[in-house]
Amino acid sequence: MDTVATKGEDRTLNTLEIDDILKCLPHRYPFLMVDRIINIDGDESAVGIKNVTFNEPMFQGHFPGKPVFPGVLIIEAMAQTAGAIVIAHDSAVAGTKSIVLMLTIDKAKFRKPAGPGDQIEFHIRKIQRRRTVGRYEAKAIVNGVLIAEAEVGAMIVPEGA
Repeated sequence: MDTVATKGEDRTLNTLEIDDILKCLPHRYPFLMVDRIINIDGDESAVGIKNVTFNEPMFQGHFPGKPVFPGVLIIEAMAQTAGAIVIAHDSAVAGTKSIVLMLTIDKAKFRKPAGPGDQIEFHIRKIQRRRTVGRYEAKAIVNGVLIAEAEVGAMIVPEGA
């Protein structure tokens, strides 16, 4: 992490590199959907980055001859981005170790497909958070074009609970 936020100080974490993401999320290959997280503003907003390559395992069957990054994995990447910024922020501010569980997916819309060679940006913005439950607006963008959007609800639980 570039900078660590503490209570009452600058809330910006700036960037989570892959090593930082691995500390925040329990996901591992082939299910870790975020390569980097930038423009982090506490637990308020961030942009997750996924570099889509032809070597992704799902392209063997989705779809042969016309690889399309699955929409459900776009939603998963949105949730992972939101989860990582919440965990990074909570750990820096409160010193707690937690995990984030997805509760809801609302208003999901898929507008254009993504595939090999695309870099998907997951723009996440906190709508609301009360104690352990939060709602996040998420948009997936490729080359400045909105390809998907959703609202994701999540619950923060202590690690090991």
